[in-house]
Amino acid sequence: MANVDRPIKRLLIANRGEIALRIHRAAREMGIETVAVHSTADADAMHVRLADHAVCIGPPAAKDSYLNVAAIISAAEITQADAIHPGYGFLSENAQFAEIVEAHGMIWVGPKPEHIRTMGDKVEAKRTAGALGLPLVPGSDGAIEDVAEAKALAAEIGYPVLIKAASGGGGRGMKVVQHAEELESQMGQARSEAKAAFGDATVYMEKYLGNPRHIEFQIFGDGKGEAIHLGERDCSLQRRHQKVLEEAPSPIITPEERERMGGVVAKAMADMAYRGAGTIEFLWEAGEFYFIEMNTRLQVEHPVTEAITGLDLVREQIRVAEGHPLSVRQEDVEFRGHAIECRINAEDAWTFAPSPGLVEHYHAAGGLNVRVDSGLYAGYRVPPYYDSMIAKLIVSGRTREGCIMRLKRALEEMVIGGIKTSIPLHQALMDEADFRSGDYTIKWLEEWLAERAE
Repeated sequence: MANVDRPIKRLLIANRGEIALRIHRAAREMGIETVAVHSTADADAMHVRLADHAVCIGPPAAKDSYLNVAAIISAAEITQADAIHPGYGFLSENAQFAEIVEAHGMIWVGPKPEHIRTMGDKVEAKRTAGALGLPLVPGSDGAIEDVAEAKALAAEIGYPVLIKAASGGGGRGMKVVQHAEELESQMGQARSEAKAAFGDATVYMEKYLGNPRHIEFQIFGDGKGEAIHLGERDCSLQRRHQKVLEEAPSPIITPEERERMGGVVAKAMADMAYRGAGTIEFLWEAGEFYFIEMNTRLQVEHPVTEAITGLDLVREQIRVAEGHPLSVRQEDVEFRGHAIECRINAEDAWTFAPSPGLVEHYHAAGGLNVRVDSGLYAGYRVPPYYDSMIAKLIVSGRTREGCIMRLKRALEEMVIGGIKTSIPLHQALMDEADFRSGDYTIKWLEEWLAERAE
C-alpha cells in the first residue's frame, strides 16, 4: 500500500541512540505517540525511557534486533503503530523493508521504495543522476568486469583512477590505482572486499580527484513532483571516509554556486517525484561539482541545516509521509548565519580505539544557539555493540568565526566522564589555522593526524 493522506497517530522508531531520541521529540511535538524498539543492550536507553511504548526486539547483535525485520513488524503490529520511521543506518535504506512496511498497511516515513533501490545501487544511481542532469565524475557507464576494458577506460580518463564497490560504502571495496600496472591487482582486491562486505562483487571506475571537498545538498520532495533544496553542507573533515565534523554553509561555496547547484538538484528530485528527505553528495574541486552518491534518508548532520534554515527536518519528513505538501516553497527558504556539528564518539581522541562503558558524569553544554543531540545521562552504560557516536554538539552563530568561538566554549563545557571521547580532537581542531580559515579538503584531517603522530 502506498503512502496515503492520513494523519499518523502512533509512530514506531526503528532505530536507537540519539537519532531515535531526535525522532521521538519531533513526533511528540506533533502530538504523535511513539514506540521505541530496542535490543536487550539498550533497555536503559533514553529514548526507551521516554517513548509512550517500548518493545524489546532481540539480543544485542544488530542482525538479531535492529536489522530483524520480522521482529520490528511484529512490534509495530502488537503496539498498533500506523507508521515506521527508520532514522539513519540499519534499515533506513533497505527498499525491501520499506515495501514490507507499506504492504502491512503502515506509513513508511521515507522515500518511495523504488527510489531507495535505484539510489542504493551506486552504478544505477550514477546512471540515473546523469539522466537527471547532475554533473558526474568521468568514469565507467556501469559495472566493469573485464580488465582490458578497465585499462582502456583508465587510459582514456587518465590516472589515478578509483575502483569502487557498487553496493555499500564507508571506504570498503574502494581502491586508488596510480598506474596501469597496478590496475588488475587493485581491481581484484576491490572486488574481493566488496563481495566480503556487501555480498556483491560489482565494481565501477571513476576518475580519482586529487584533493576535493565533500559538499552535499539537502533536498526535500513531496512525492508528487515538487521539490526544494535547503542548501549545502561541507563534510570534508573525514577520517577513513567517515565524517568527523560538518558545517553549513560551506566556507568555499558562493551564493551564486549555491543557487545554481541547488536549482539543479531540486529540479532533478522534482523530475523523479522524490518523496521526503534526501541528500545529494558531490565532490567539489576547482569550482566544479561531481555527483558521487545519493542518500535516501535523514543524515547524521541534518541539524546544521536546521540551524541555518529554522526548519525541523524530521517534522517535515513526517508531514510529507502523511501526504501533506511541503511546508515551504523554495523562495521561502532563508539561510541565516553559520552552524557546525561535532560528532562526539566513545573512543580515544587520538588512537580512535573504542571506549564503551559506564558514563560516570555527564553535563551537556548549553547557552545561546548550542544544541546537544544525545541519549547520554550519568549512570548510562555505553554498549560495545554499535557505532561509537554517542552525541552531536551543534552550535550556530551569525558568522563562521563567531560560531567557532562559541563551539570552543561549548566543547570546554561538555563533560562526559568515565569513558574516553573524541572531544579533545575537536578542541584541537578549533585552534588549527587551516580549519579556522576554511581551507581544508577531504585529505586534510588524515594528513594532520599523521603529522601529530610523528
